[in-house]
Amino acid sequence: MAQRYFGTDGIRGEVGEAPLTPDFALKLGWAAGRVLVRRLGERGVPESAGERAQVLIGKDTRLSGYMFESALEAGFAAAGVDVLLVGPLPTPAIAYLARTFRAAAGVVISASHNPFSDNGFKFFSHYGQKLPDDVEAEIEAELEQPLVCVDSDRLGRARRVESAPGRYIEFCKSTARFENGGLSGMKIVLDCAHGATYHVAPDVFRELGAQVTVLGASPDGLNINRDVGSTHPKGLSEAVRAHSADVGIALDGDGDRCIMVDNEGNIVDGDQLLYVIANARREAGELQGAVVGTLMSNLGLALAFKRDGVGFERAKVGDRYVFERLQALGANIGGESSGHILCLDRATTGDGIVSALQVLAAMVASGASLLALVMPVDKCPQTLINVRITRGSADTLMQNAQVIEAVRDVENALGEEGRVLLRPSGTEPLLRVMVEGTDAAAVEDCANRLAESVRQAAAAA
Repeated sequence: MAQRYFGTDGIRGEVGEAPLTPDFALKLGWAAGRVLVRRLGERGVPESAGERAQVLIGKDTRLSGYMFESALEAGFAAAGVDVLLVGPLPTPAIAYLARTFRAAAGVVISASHNPFSDNGFKFFSHYGQKLPDDVEAEIEAELEQPLVCVDSDRLGRARRVESAPGRYIEFCKSTARFENGGLSGMKIVLDCAHGATYHVAPDVFRELGAQVTVLGASPDGLNINRDVGSTHPKGLSEAVRAHSADVGIALDGDGDRCIMVDNEGNIVDGDQLLYVIANARREAGELQGAVVGTLMSNLGLALAFKRDGVGFERAKVGDRYVFERLQALGANIGGESSGHILCLDRATTGDGIVSALQVLAAMVASGASLLALVMPVDKCPQTLINVRITRGSADTLMQNAQVIEAVRDVENALGEEGRVLLRPSGTEPLLRVMVEGTDAAAVEDCANRLAESVRQAAAAA
């Protein structure tokens, strides 16, 4: 049964509109707390043994984060759960710290790459992995119950963890294996998207020896992702050329994605970064199983892996599906073209800083530029158009006769040298139209025609 609140990447929406309201956040904290306390008891750890359930709460730099942090804290306390507050930190930092603090769960208040007017809630288990569907369903069921506060002597306590940023910085540094000298002599331009990485990412690269020029590190609560970060890498590209840097790194608002720029200012997307990381693991004898991409991964990436004799599989779009497929295969490297890359031999979830470090390690080990390392990936022309739709209408639109006929016409036009994909966004009211083929002009024309058919169908619905 479809879940009411949890999507592929937690709960997300526009602040002030249900469910992104303070009263819902309080109820969510209470409901999640009730489930966590119950599951702690099922593990045979009664409160009388001195172990209380505790959760770790982090956030990005959105102004609304203060409001939701307080509401979640109150909800967890009402359920008898202790709260560790770490303030603005990347999403993957919460996954890491939930493990190291032996918390029952970690919660991130963030809407990732979305504008500041959106926000959301993302949960991690005590293993540092996204919550299983059954736990999310249990939380949703609890949300339907009336809120009943525990007795006063059992209320949860809250405290701030000042050491959290330093712990995470050291963790990130430990994931990259450099020869003596680390990143000494390397010039990097780093774009933090005015987001959660602004006060940790620069230190990671500087402490490894790099000369770092920082962009997007002045958050004001409203400017997160605004014309900066992994979704807007043009400014980074210009800065790399202006500073004659070796490489540019663009993170997103919550720090789980990474896009890079080579020394000539060319944008290097997640597909290309995935190839660099996987190829480095292969050469080191550390690549386990097939590499996992998604339905959106470029055909050129699949062909490059085929030439290298490396298995490649596609999962549904969404890092949780990439993670599930990696686990099923016993594999360790996967990712999305958006820059969300999973290195399961280094971290339990996608981490933009960790991903960038793996690429930099490959550059240092090989002595090659990023431009040279991505050269084997001959990307096929691909056009992606986001069509705004009303929430919940994606399935109906994809079954619309006009849209089905338009898809068939495009597939016939492309023949065997192309792909068509329609898929709803898991985080926004968008239907993504993707067309891929060998002829750039034909691909763009087909994508525009198909997107217009979707718009017409949406307007008529």
